[in-house]
Amino acid sequence: MPTLDVRDVPPKDRHPQIKTTFHDMESGEVMEIINDHDPKPLFYEMQAEEDDFDAEGYDVEQRGPEEFVAKFPKE
Repeated sequence: MPTLDVRDVPPKDRHPQIKTTFHDMESGEVMEIINDHDPKPLFYEMQAEEDDFDAEGYDVEQRGPEEFVAKFPKE
């Protein structure tokens, strides 16, 4: 499972880095993202733009005030 901690990545670079990793994944893999906020906008972006994003398998857990761990599965 690819894991990306994007908390130290400049905001403008986060989504491109995440999408590159997602595109490089095999079908059935799950990408885990660690972020400093709830990645709901990214969820909507992935749902709208990525045909092989499994939106039903998406999950997010808040582990601290600035730590959200989200799982983005690929169909």
